[in-house]
Amino acid sequence: MILRRLNEWLGRVKTEIRRSFTDEYTVRETAGSFSVGVFITMLPTLGTGLLVFVVLAWAFDRINRAALLASVVVFNPAVKWGVYAASFTLGVAILGPVPGVTAAEVAEVSFAAGPEIVVRLVLGNTILAAVAAVPSYILCYRFVEAYRARDIDVVETVTDVVDLDDDVDADADD
Repeated sequence: MILRRLNEWLGRVKTEIRRSFTDEYTVRETAGSFSVGVFITMLPTLGTGLLVFVVLAWAFDRINRAALLASVVVFNPAVKWGVYAASFTLGVAILGPVPGVTAAEVAEVSFAAGPEIVVRLVLGNTILAAVAAVPSYILCYRFVEAYRARDIDVVETVTDVVDLDDDVDADADD
């Protein structure tokens, strides 16, 4: 029963992704939606990014919901810890170390250092999110273009093999 439901769900997901990659949205809309999703997903929103996705999908008709959610798959919770570490490191590189906190004293950090840590984390996250959004747009754009070109090639190949005029003549003879 669980496998059947999982297969049904996966089938719906595949159908939605195929549909979103074909005629419903332009290549720019799909790539832009994925890029916005990457930007939001990389920010330290503590899960509220999904609520932002819902608001964006409600507010804008041309946002590709499947592309937005695909960014969550790329930057899932397991990956986010690495993003947070890189973000904090970048924030420290820009703003300097947190006053009164050394690597040896990490276990003894007080809550007083919290705002300084959060500032470095948010700064680093914002920079990394903006930097990641640009290549994600380009990669998604190229991927969707290639996917659509493949579909067109298949249609052209099939129409070359099956001569539609012969099929019409055969139907007329019956």
